[in-house]
Amino acid sequence: MGRLSAMRMLVFGGTIFVSKAVAAEAVRRGHDVVCAARGTSGEVPDGATWLRIDREEPDALAGLAGERFDAVVDTSIMSHAWVADALAVLGATAGHWTFVSSISVYADEVTPGQRPGAPVVEPRAAHATLADRDADPGLYGAIKVASENAVRDALEGRAFIVRPGLITGPGDRSDRFGYWPARFTRGGRVVVPDVEQEIQYVDVRDLAEWIVTGAEQRLVGTFDAIGPRCGLRDLLAGIASGFDAELVPVLAGQLADAGVGPWMGPRTLPLWLPPESVGIAAHDPAHAREAGLRARPLDDAVAGALAHERALGLDRPRKAGLTPAEEAEVLGGVS
Repeated sequence: MGRLSAMRMLVFGGTIFVSKAVAAEAVRRGHDVVCAARGTSGEVPDGATWLRIDREEPDALAGLAGERFDAVVDTSIMSHAWVADALAVLGATAGHWTFVSSISVYADEVTPGQRPGAPVVEPRAAHATLADRDADPGLYGAIKVASENAVRDALEGRAFIVRPGLITGPGDRSDRFGYWPARFTRGGRVVVPDVEQEIQYVDVRDLAEWIVTGAEQRLVGTFDAIGPRCGLRDLLAGIASGFDAELVPVLAGQLADAGVGPWMGPRTLPLWLPPESVGIAAHDPAHAREAGLRARPLDDAVAGALAHERALGLDRPRKAGLTPAEEAEVLGGVS
């Protein structure tokens, strides 16, 4: 497939995390980038054009009627309505369409080695908020499935569906990956989960590069946007290798007895998954790798994550992880 020398690209968002990384990468490559966003979450990258659009407003996309873009990138989180509206206004004329979905679409969260084609959850054509997702954890994946289906139906032969798993790097505010390099900078004895579990992630910069390349090359199909699988113990040891820290492995049962949970939330250890969810971080990466997704070296991913952590403040309150006091309490119980 040929690569366009220059594209007119519309990015929904462009002010935070994934959409901003995509817009920045497209600008870097010399494309004409329009970011459609409210503008309340941040600024668009230098070189991009900001078009104020609030997708919560009636007829929000009316100003785009009649516009034609070589590529559209939609990162709508939990709104089938937003996706449908965008398709209605721009789908007929867009040269290529990327929809950023999620690994959460899969019905089976236990079995490792899955890839596109495995069963997904039942679609729900809904519009939801973060509070709705907290009340109904299955809603997020169900809306993504409905949105994927809408994109495929409207843009047969022009749709690129990417399903990221854990996204890390600059702009990540989840604390799931960044907690670890931030913690290792303090040194000393560090509580880590001693579990047999695989883990995988994708750096936001690698994801953005692939999305832009996919638009340039008119890549179509559905892909799990994930990096290589590795053991959690090995990943944590690799992250810690550049720091003066002593890893203290603690068994899952001991962590539970100490009131420490997996994945995210207060008093947790990020990247450690509950048994019923271990499959979501162990999908088959071969399909996306064959389609051009590349993973940067771990030390580069760690450096990017840590630079972002420093910018946010290493000692800030976190969405995931242990506070120093909580970790000292756990260490006291296993010494």
